[in-house]
Amino acid sequence: MKKMLIGDQWVGASDGRSLNVVSPSDGQAFDEIPRGTAHDVDRAVQAARTSLTGAWGQLNAMERGRIMMRIAQKVLDHEEELAQIEAKDTGKPMTTARNDIKVLARYFEFYAGGADKLHGETIPFLNGHQVSLLREPLGVTAHIIPWNYPAQMLGRTLAPALAMGNGTVLKPAEDTSLSAIRFAELALEAGLPAGALNIVTGLGEEVGAALSGHPGIDFISFTGSNEVGTLVQQAAARNAVKCVLELGGKSPQIVFEDADIERAVPTIVRAIVQNAGQTCTAGSRLLVQKSIYNKFVQRVAEEFSKVRAGTPEMDLDCGPLMNRAQLKRVQAYIDQANAQGIAVIAHGQIAQDAPRTGYFVQPVFFGPVPRDAALAKEEVFGPVLAAMPFEDESDAIALANGTDYGLLAAVWTENAGRLQRVAKAVKAGQVFMNCYGAGGGVELPFGGTKRSGHGREKGFLALEEVSTTKTLVHYHG
Repeated sequence: MKKMLIGDQWVGASDGRSLNVVSPSDGQAFDEIPRGTAHDVDRAVQAARTSLTGAWGQLNAMERGRIMMRIAQKVLDHEEELAQIEAKDTGKPMTTARNDIKVLARYFEFYAGGADKLHGETIPFLNGHQVSLLREPLGVTAHIIPWNYPAQMLGRTLAPALAMGNGTVLKPAEDTSLSAIRFAELALEAGLPAGALNIVTGLGEEVGAALSGHPGIDFISFTGSNEVGTLVQQAAARNAVKCVLELGGKSPQIVFEDADIERAVPTIVRAIVQNAGQTCTAGSRLLVQKSIYNKFVQRVAEEFSKVRAGTPEMDLDCGPLMNRAQLKRVQAYIDQANAQGIAVIAHGQIAQDAPRTGYFVQPVFFGPVPRDAALAKEEVFGPVLAAMPFEDESDAIALANGTDYGLLAAVWTENAGRLQRVAKAVKAGQVFMNCYGAGGGVELPFGGTKRSGHGREKGFLALEEVSTTKTLVHYHG
């Protein structure tokens, strides 16, 4: 059984309980993790707090950056090992898992370089006064991450917090804790002082709830569902704690009649089947101008029908869904669409030798989807693509903005003016023009509008989110 990290100790749960780790590829348990408790959370928060006055808190920004760069190199040195762990734990193809580990390393490289680059300010003020603005860590930061990209999410949330000198407590998803545990071992080997990083594994309603409401926490980062995000924010509010929340999306791909079809089609298909559609930024809505709808949709169908799902070692287009509950959820959306008579345009396939006990769902492309259908408005979080026609530019914008979400969008057109108009009009934290996504996008500020959440991760803005300012006013006469 694996252990969790509190201070410099690898420990089990305080009451000795554990959780099975189940492979989504075959539905079989293959390891165990501690089922942490509120007591374990309290010990982890105390360890993080102690680190701020210990070896970790005494390091200057340059020294923190050097440690983080060593961590990044450790990740790269163990890239294949970490990728194997990630693939086994999540079911994702090996190519995807390897890329996720590269992105994890990149987060630590990027923020290692940024650790001593976020400066304070001098503010002009009254004669006889000197005013300066210091940038300081928040204190103890909590990080509750999801199961879809465990390694990437670990880097995305922890790296900026550590770069700013915070003490951290990480709660990985109970389905996917193994890469975080191995990462922590490597971080300690790289010289990260005890208490700077603590990991408590377990259930969201136990560990996550205890962490969200802990009075010793100064900041919370959460990625997950709207329902749980609301609970996290309510718990944080009782302690006046700031949150950064990323709560999903229903991202549109907006295709105008003058789009470069051959460039757009493969990107659009990849954007929905990547990670079996279990991506907050999945391009799940395909909005196509009516004048080219039939032609374009047929071209997408040809590409979509080539999609194959299988186990990690098969290294196909996507893997299984994460767990049995997720499989039931996605299948329910598919069944509802079928019952409503929404036409299936194309199917992908599940590899014949994929285990029948795995959590596989057949990728499916629906259309035209009514604008009031669940597929048009709700986040499915599976390899399900919904096509919808639109009339003109104003109709495209209205359709794109016609959900409660606003995380990411793409616009496909060769008209430069239209690109700018639509990109500015769409309500989303990121808008891509004639492309979609950007690898890990480590340098690019990321976050949502509307019910997709608030706050920003990635890029230098993330450093501002996990730090605070202190204004010093000196009267010198």
